[in-house]
Amino acid sequence: MADYKEAPLASRPRTLDPAEYFNLSPEYRRAEEERAALRANLKRQYQIQLNNPLRKELIEDPALTRWTYARTNVYTHFRPTTKTSLLGALFGVVPLFFWFAVLKTDRDKREEKIKAGTYDRTYKISS
Repeated sequence: MADYKEAPLASRPRTLDPAEYFNLSPEYRRAEEERAALRANLKRQYQIQLNNPLRKELIEDPALTRWTYARTNVYTHFRPTTKTSLLGALFGVVPLFFWFAVLKTDRDKREEKIKAGTYDRTYKISS
């Protein structure tokens, strides 16, 4: 644990925080063990259902159902944050300004060449 080096843009995981890792109260450890036992029991029940050779119905996984519902109803569960706003601006607005600048400079250069008489304006039927 002494050689763990923190990342510059990420916080230290709770499990590696020495104050949280070593100074746990007995009731907190007991609660963690109860949660782990509950998770293990749920996993065991799911595995029994999944590997039942006489199974005729679908296995209902509530976590998968919630995830699917949230994925199909994105806009009702969308939360505008700084990150989503910046990403929306980065992928929605910045490309518009970029292409505007590229096309505008190209057009201005072509117009300058036309005015100077150095632009080859031969009529082309096909490329």
